[in-house]
Amino acid sequence: MSLSQVAAELDARDPLAGKRAEFDLEPQLSYLDGNSLGAPPRSVAARLDEVVRKQWAGRLIRSWDEGWWQAPERVGDRIAPLVGAAPGQVVVSDSTSVNVFKALVAAVRLNPGRPEILVDSTTFPSDGYVADSAARLTGHEIRRVPPAEMAAVVSERTAAALVNHVDYRSGLLHDLPALTESLHAAGALAVWDLCHSVGAVPMRLDAAGVDLAVGCTYKFLNGGPGAPAFLYVAEKWQERFDQPLSGWAGHADPFGMTEAYAGGAGISRARTGTPEILSMLALDAALDVWEDVTVEQVRAKALALGDFFLRCLDERVPGAEVLTPRDHRRGNQLSIRRPDAKRVMAAMTESGIIGDFRPPDVLRFGLAALYVRYVDVLRAAAFLSGWPG
Repeated sequence: MSLSQVAAELDARDPLAGKRAEFDLEPQLSYLDGNSLGAPPRSVAARLDEVVRKQWAGRLIRSWDEGWWQAPERVGDRIAPLVGAAPGQVVVSDSTSVNVFKALVAAVRLNPGRPEILVDSTTFPSDGYVADSAARLTGHEIRRVPPAEMAAVVSERTAAALVNHVDYRSGLLHDLPALTESLHAAGALAVWDLCHSVGAVPMRLDAAGVDLAVGCTYKFLNGGPGAPAFLYVAEKWQERFDQPLSGWAGHADPFGMTEAYAGGAGISRARTGTPEILSMLALDAALDVWEDVTVEQVRAKALALGDFFLRCLDERVPGAEVLTPRDHRRGNQLSIRRPDAKRVMAAMTESGIIGDFRPPDVLRFGLAALYVRYVDVLRAAAFLSGWPG
């Protein structure tokens, strides 16, 4: 069969094929950038209309007592199964960068007497900026190390390590349970950035003994641009969790207006400021798409999409420099290096095939299995095969 016939057959047999109809996507659009910004579920617009017209306009300030104030913990509990966490350990609030700062400072405060913080040297730049700031605040030294080398260099000097579960450039998937175990063996705490894996890769934070983790919600969770991030704090650390941004929303009695700060019970003390209600409840609506599907199903399809993409590239674009592992040690994306990557992606986007470009020369294609089709990855490979460069 031709690749077109194979793609058509795979799409026809896809058990998740019906999920695309739950997203507001043009039928002819090949959207391969869900690893940067997820597509909008159709349920979001209706939910926001209700929030604005009925809750905000209709109930006004009374809505804070009718579910708004509790939203960070409630929505966090909806994310918890997607990261393998029991209820009461995930809270939705603030941005990813803010939560990385809170988690890293809290981690070194939980593990005093150790002067060093290990940072994934391949990390998304913002994590590195935040880690530098946290180190200046706490008097720690930063040591940048590739995740593959962390198990060999972690020592009694290491307070905590900040690691990405999936490399944002290459799509390489790191071994979260094994690396967490290695860090713990040296007495260090594990802080994981899950931005490129939540909603894409099955994980079991509780079972792996992860200490703290952060993740964004606007990629594979489809929460929308600027949707609030989440913070996971293992139950064993919550009573001692001492974050540097002790705002009123994390207070034990936030409306008591007392002068002294007292952290709230459980995961609530990880909150800082007033919840972002409109974006929070947009995310809440977006999570409805997970009610009848598992991360394991999404992962199985995304791996199959990646395998088919690689087959298409091998046949149509022989010699393409694929940065992403060809085996399944990858997240739900495929990255290709080309010297003309910026011009290529601009042309692809113009033709209705949307991926993204990362300087200086990387094309990234997100395989968000809830709405990406086999025909979409074939279209991408076909475009690359015909590009004059």
